[in-house]
Amino acid sequence: MSIRDLLDDGAKRLSAAGVDSARADSRVLLAHAMGVSRENLIARQPSADEVALFESFVVRRAAREPVAYIRGTREFWSLDFKVGPGVLVPRPESETLIEEAAAVIPDRNAALSIADLGVGSGALLIAALKEFPNAHGVGFENSPNAFRYAEANLARHGLQARGKLVAANWTDATGPFDLVLSNPPYIPAADIEDLDPEVRLFEPRAALDGGGDGLDAYRSMAGLMSRLLRPGGTALLELGQGQAKAVELLFQDLAVVRVAPDLAGIPRVLVVQVPK
Repeated sequence: MSIRDLLDDGAKRLSAAGVDSARADSRVLLAHAMGVSRENLIARQPSADEVALFESFVVRRAAREPVAYIRGTREFWSLDFKVGPGVLVPRPESETLIEEAAAVIPDRNAALSIADLGVGSGALLIAALKEFPNAHGVGFENSPNAFRYAEANLARHGLQARGKLVAANWTDATGPFDLVLSNPPYIPAADIEDLDPEVRLFEPRAALDGGGDGLDAYRSMAGLMSRLLRPGGTALLELGQGQAKAVELLFQDLAVVRVAPDLAGIPRVLVVQVPK
């Protein structure tokens, strides 16, 4: 079977399974099976083993397993991160947190102390440490599965000397820090069943479920920031759609600097500071 036939067949089967990005996913999965980039797919014919591997990938994707889990990696902030069952897949909109960190702290050589509350795969902490080469950071994570991915990613990017992971809830975090980052669970519990199957069936519920109104994690964090942040310190918190005003009210003890939109224009990151 030719490359084109394999791609067409994969796309047809994925489309029938309800996958919106069927053709693109078919191409990504075939390239992964062959160990080549998507651009180099036409360079050679796949072997029988590669075709069989591609077939297994299509079956998994048709069951709505995320492409990132099948490939075992996800790009974030132009860096590759190991991901898989038990850890949240990094999203492009979360890059707004790193953009805001760079805007709030323009000195890239600053010797910052950074915390990531609920570190997950480590994407936020690692991206921040890459942006600020003199910074040191601590990631707090109570999920053993996610913790293992964060450990692997910290090693993958050679940041063990500047990054530390603590197997604990963020409520156990102690500061002070110059910068606190977090992408907490913020989906209202009743809305989880309406999420795409890739998220609802495969990604860890604990990283999604924000309680009845989606704000439980922010309530928890609001009581922590005054002791986690040093004077003048900044916290950057990812928000769910439509949550900005409600979350702002929870952080009345801090100065709300702004609510930053993501590339889609959705208010995505709450920027708050402790007065100096």
